[in-house]
Amino acid sequence: MSAVQAITSRDNPLLVRLRRLARHGTAYRQEGVVWIEGEHLCSALLQRGGAAVQAVLSETAWQQPALRALAQSAPRVACVPDALFDGLSALGSATGIGFVLDLPAALEPAPGLPTVVLDRVQDAGNVGSILRSAAALGFTQVVALSGTAGLWSPKVLRAGMGAQFGLRLVEAVGDEALAGLAVPLLAADSHAPRALHESPLPFPCAWVFGHEGQGVAAAVAARCAQALRIPQPGGEESLNVAAAAAICLFATRQAGGWQ
Repeated sequence: MSAVQAITSRDNPLLVRLRRLARHGTAYRQEGVVWIEGEHLCSALLQRGGAAVQAVLSETAWQQPALRALAQSAPRVACVPDALFDGLSALGSATGIGFVLDLPAALEPAPGLPTVVLDRVQDAGNVGSILRSAAALGFTQVVALSGTAGLWSPKVLRAGMGAQFGLRLVEAVGDEALAGLAVPLLAADSHAPRALHESPLPFPCAWVFGHEGQGVAAAVAARCAQALRIPQPGGEESLNVAAAAAICLFATRQAGGWQ
């Protein structure tokens, strides 16, 4: 049975900590914990075999049997007035439930896995969308080079819709870490001479997607076996990086016969 605590003070240390996590994208690295909010994300964590160390529930949510049962999957539950929960929420409309989970241990890139490499991709929405595409299409590892938006930040978590819980995530590493992947690296480059459909696409591989404006850094591109572009007969100069990633990952799996 979960231990339930009623919290009524805005200055409670737990709430102070959660506000910092909700408002600062990389605070989880200093705190060593992650704050996720909303019924969907909390359920996705449990469905993937994850566990929360703390649940926080608004008083209104406590009256809803489904949310109360979800919260009681955690060993500790804090019940707070609705106004205090609203102060924790980064959503337009607070959902009344959130989980605190331990930040997974820092990892090094594992060899041989189908991987997505993010080189200074800074928009949280783009990063989250790419994580969703990676998880959906069987790319099981994501390596975020230094300068990329935090993979466990609140905005990336919302955009990823729980994809983080099914991926092996490596972040804040330098490009030298890519040497350990032991799979061919392919760079998405809108100016590459060879088009995506004109080249064999190995699997497993590591697709590299670069900064929204600057693309893949020269030092990272030098590690890639080839650079490929997505044909754009409509005449646009480039695609949004999240859209480009979805196309490249799908094309790779399709070329491999979905094995």
